[in-house]
Amino acid sequence: MSTSSRTALSTSASPKRWWALVVLALTQLVVVLDGTIVTIALPQAQQELGLTDLERQWVVTAYALAFGALLLLGGRVADYWGRKRTFLVGMLGFGAASAFGGLAQNGTELIVARGLQGVFAALLAPAALALLTVTFPSGRERNTAFAVFGAVAGAGAAVGLVLGGVLTEFADWRWCLLVNVFFVVVGLVGGMLLVTESQTAGNNRYDLIGAVTVTIGLGSLVYGFSLAEQGWGQIQTVGFLALGAGLLVLFVVIESRVAQPLLPLRVVADSVRGGAFLVQMIVGSVMIGAMLYVSFHLQIVLGMDPLLAGLATLPITLSIMVMVPVATKLLSTIGPRPMMIGGPLVSAVGLAYLSRVTADGSYLVQVLPALIVLGLGMAFVFVPLQNLALTGVEPQDAGAASATLNSALQIGGSIGLSVFTALYAARVADFGAGGSQLDAFTSGYSVAFLAAAIGLVLASIIAAVFIRGSKSELLPQVSDTEAAVYVH
Repeated sequence: MSTSSRTALSTSASPKRWWALVVLALTQLVVVLDGTIVTIALPQAQQELGLTDLERQWVVTAYALAFGALLLLGGRVADYWGRKRTFLVGMLGFGAASAFGGLAQNGTELIVARGLQGVFAALLAPAALALLTVTFPSGRERNTAFAVFGAVAGAGAAVGLVLGGVLTEFADWRWCLLVNVFFVVVGLVGGMLLVTESQTAGNNRYDLIGAVTVTIGLGSLVYGFSLAEQGWGQIQTVGFLALGAGLLVLFVVIESRVAQPLLPLRVVADSVRGGAFLVQMIVGSVMIGAMLYVSFHLQIVLGMDPLLAGLATLPITLSIMVMVPVATKLLSTIGPRPMMIGGPLVSAVGLAYLSRVTADGSYLVQVLPALIVLGLGMAFVFVPLQNLALTGVEPQDAGAASATLNSALQIGGSIGLSVFTALYAARVADFGAGGSQLDAFTSGYSVAFLAAAIGLVLASIIAAVFIRGSKSELLPQVSDTEAAVYVH
């Protein structure tokens, strides 16, 4: 047996791989929750720093935009430069950007800090997922590892709301950023001690033209959607959406012709992986976009303080965690396809119920049941999703595939947030003067929740069409010899 094979087998057999899973899952939790942790703190931050409403929106958008637009490049950096090295640099930079944001003295500094967080998260997230792929290359352990990782990633948005509420209530909004320094220290120490380096062998070249094209393309697309609140027919909205779509088409053409593409089209051409990426995008729109309006309803309409509003979203996380062990067992019994079809439908029922909220309704009757059902359904999506998106990926493409999956989540969240905001604003504007302001707000929230439910029904249809094959075909077992090629 070769030296690389012995290294891979010893790595996969080492007990420290489970501690490595803890570190990598913690990393994913941080990058996902940072998309929502400042949401509850925004009113306090706006008042202290004197933010305009536009600046307030960009505190959220800057992170998602930089993160989503640079993820593909970050994935290739991880593949070529070394996944462990990229992970550590991303972690260090993320911590520095978080500290800068926590000490920001004005809106510009806060927005810049959030953008820098997104830049380093674009290195961190694909490196973490690629490291998970090479640490658990096959078998039941891989299913378990991806189930844990997926559940943590899926619950991150809700955890961010809870943690943001606790920190805002008992400390200060700045701690919603400064708390990341603690996670970074744990991640750096754990990464250095527990994670094994891996990278793509050979003479690798960066696809710089593709990187610039897709970064500007994704950025333009997300920005265009963020302008939709001002009107879908506005020249700026249409212009940025058209520019983004055109550049993404050009990116596909470039990737089909370069020798070492940023995103090998074979990664997304596979119908199962392509379907998983599309489902991830819709899930991101719900967990990032729709959850923002849950927070607004709890605070603005129901009058909850930040802490109570954060705790009130906790049932989503709890229901996900309760169902993950069940879903993990079912994965090996019935396979991923039924779960990917049924999970979104269950969550859609929860959101449809949530769309019935009224200004004089109660949390226990109108909100709590919906959040529980939403979490139950999402558990059946998160457990198989990460595995499906990375099954069958060539070792040299692990970072690119991981980046695509993370990018789908963040871009989906950004687009979902923009679309829901546009629908909400339009409904509130059309509500008229006949009712109270709270009635107008809840009417707008209802439209956003119903749109999210429709999106999840679409996700179920996508899964039914694209994710086909038997259980053994969708979750193939990889031999030890094959697994060895993942570690270099």
